[in-house]
Amino acid sequence: MDDEWICGRFAEDEPWALGAVNPPVFENSVFTFETAEELGEAIRNEDERYVYWRGTNPTVDLAQRKLAALERGERAKCFGSGMGAISATISSLVSAGDHVLVLGAVYGPTTQFLRYLEKFGVTHTHVEDLAAADSAITASTRLLYFESPSYMAYAVVDIAGVAAWARERGLVTVMDNTWSTPLFQKPLTMGVDLVVHSLSKYVGGHSDLVGGVVVGPKRLIRPLALTEYQLYGAAMSPHDAARVIKGLRTLPVRMAAHQERGLAVAAFLDDHPAVRAVNHPGLPSHPGHAIALRQMSGFSSLFSLVLDTDSRQEVAAFLNKLRHFRIGVSWGGFESLVNAPALSTEESVRVAMGIPVGLVRLSVGLEPADTLIKDLGLALEELRA
Repeated sequence: MDDEWICGRFAEDEPWALGAVNPPVFENSVFTFETAEELGEAIRNEDERYVYWRGTNPTVDLAQRKLAALERGERAKCFGSGMGAISATISSLVSAGDHVLVLGAVYGPTTQFLRYLEKFGVTHTHVEDLAAADSAITASTRLLYFESPSYMAYAVVDIAGVAAWARERGLVTVMDNTWSTPLFQKPLTMGVDLVVHSLSKYVGGHSDLVGGVVVGPKRLIRPLALTEYQLYGAAMSPHDAARVIKGLRTLPVRMAAHQERGLAVAAFLDDHPAVRAVNHPGLPSHPGHAIALRQMSGFSSLFSLVLDTDSRQEVAAFLNKLRHFRIGVSWGGFESLVNAPALSTEESVRVAMGIPVGLVRLSVGLEPADTLIKDLGLALEELRA
């Protein structure tokens, strides 16, 4: 099925939509039944039946069906935040005494959650590559978690190779695919077991939504939906689901524009003498570019550069000089954003993650590329002065 059709019209012609061009938002918290027997059957299958808002409702379910179709997965479960999806997914796969392998750099709060699980007897090890993973795997390892492109460094891994390595060793794989969106990369088709996303980023697309999703086979999603989803209470609201649905309608158009503008800005920075490196997988100079071309159909506009400085003061001055890039966290909306981990991340964490002092993350929005390039150019020239 065509991705643009999935984003725009797939599953929107349900009888309950009554022909409305925007699917209705079901605000009710409770659904009732004709008989006690029907209620009992519905509760036993609350991952698919409408019983109580904490389980699911038609608006949320429509968003889930679209996201599952985009990722080529059997089922999807939407959460009230990206971390809601990540924490529930990891929790559903491990028990006390289990061990998790983390490949490459991943989202900071994900690492924080894995550290939190240590109090329940779940341990984890960070490894840089599969060679190191071979040495770190133990008899109690159950899960391999990774991102591609990776957090902050935007390194690219061979997804099919990683999935095959894990499968041979009996590990479940979970991959964060937020950077690429389901349009530009489909890890499930490359052997990954479960995919997670922050829907707050490109899928929502307008910085007015916080949400997350996990997508995968029914055998893994159903127990998660009946247990962790229900017990953690990180339910997505129907209003946020409606924003997801609207965001998906324009996602193909927006991602094409993000790709174009992001690559234009990255190419400018790649040739600038005040920049030591640009970490964008879409650039031919990126070490993982060849792998990216093989497993991705496009590139988003989130990437990092390393300024030619080791001074926090100069990094801060560079950010403060920018006029069209707003200083802030998150990404994927219309507005262009910038931040620098060295100015906000604990020093020991920064060093452990291998993040240079001069690393700056850019989220290129949908403003004209020439305007953004001029803004960066002026700030860089002042850095060199």
